[in-house]
Amino acid sequence: MIRGMRITVSFVLKLLASGMDHTAIVEAYPELEEEDIRQCLAYAAWLAAEQTHPLPQEAISQ
Repeated sequence: MIRGMRITVSFVLKLLASGMDHTAIVEAYPELEEEDIRQCLAYAAWLAAEQTHPLPQEAISQ
């Protein structure tokens, strides 16, 4: 959810993936602001970032 709205981050990302630009999205959904779209992209980048998690020693020795 974005700022308590009923619009989700994944919905905004799907709009961008379908080819809509920021201006078109804000025009279609005036409750959104440019900053909301930038924050959606930043959140998606954070989720997609490579993360490494060390395995517990017992998992390695099996």
